[in-house]
Amino acid sequence: MTVFEAIILGIVQGLTEFLPVSSSGHLEIASVILGSRSLPEESLMFTVVVHFATALSTIVVFRKDILEILKGLFQFKWNEESIFSLKIILSMIPAVVVGVFFEEELEQVFGGKIVFVGFMLLVTAVLLFLADKAKNTDKPVSFKDAFLVGLAQAVAMLPGISRSGATISASVLLGIDKGRAARFSFLMVLPLIIGKIGKDLLEGSLAYENEQFGTMAIAFVAAFVAGLFACSWMIQLVKQSKLTYFSVYCLVVGLLAIISGLSM
Repeated sequence: MTVFEAIILGIVQGLTEFLPVSSSGHLEIASVILGSRSLPEESLMFTVVVHFATALSTIVVFRKDILEILKGLFQFKWNEESIFSLKIILSMIPAVVVGVFFEEELEQVFGGKIVFVGFMLLVTAVLLFLADKAKNTDKPVSFKDAFLVGLAQAVAMLPGISRSGATISASVLLGIDKGRAARFSFLMVLPLIIGKIGKDLLEGSLAYENEQFGTMAIAFVAAFVAGLFACSWMIQLVKQSKLTYFSVYCLVVGLLAIISGLSM
C-alpha cells in the first residue's frame, strides 16, 4: 500500500464511518478504483488501524458523555448511566451473534463485489429517505428500541449498508428523538470496535511488518482527523433533518457501482 492509498483510504474510512454512506462499501469501491490488491493479512491490519482511529475520534467527540457514564457506573447503583450501559450491551447482542457464528459467510460478500455493494447502497438510500421524513419527538431509547437498533447494526455488517445510517434510521423510525438517536448510534459501536480489535490481537491474526509502519500511521491520522469532522457534522445533520442529501448520494453511488461492476 502506497502513502497516497493510505491517505485516501484513511480519509474514506474516517468520513464514511460516521456519515451514513457505508464505510465498508466505500472502502470496497475505493480499493477496486485504486487497484489495491493487498494480502488479506495486510488488509486486516489496515482495517483494524483505521477502525481504531475512528473509535478514538468517537471517544474525543463524546468524551463528556463517556466520562458521565463511567462515573455513574462506578457508583454501583441503578441510575441513568447504568440503564444506558445495559441498553448499549443489549444493542450489541445481534452483531456479536452474527460476528461469532456467521463470520465466514460474512467474509464471502467482501472482496471487490461492488455490484452487491451497489444494491446495498440503494437499501441505505431508502432507509435514509424514510428516516428524514419522520417527525422529531422527545422519546428516549427504550430497552426494546435498543435491541431493534442492534438488529439494524447487525444487518449493517454487510458492505454497502451504512452502520450509522441503518442505526440512526431505525432509531428515528421507532420514534426516538433525533439527537438521542445519533448519540446512541455512535456510542453503541464503540464496545464492538474495541472488542473486535482485542479479538484480532489475542488470536494473533494481524500480520505486521516494520515497513508498513509509515503507511499505517498515515492512514491512522487521516482516519482520525476525518472522523472528528464527520462525527461532529453528522450529529448536526441528523438534528436538522438533512439525511435526504445522503440518500441521494447513496442512490447515485449505488447505481454507478452496479453499472461499473456489471461492465467489468
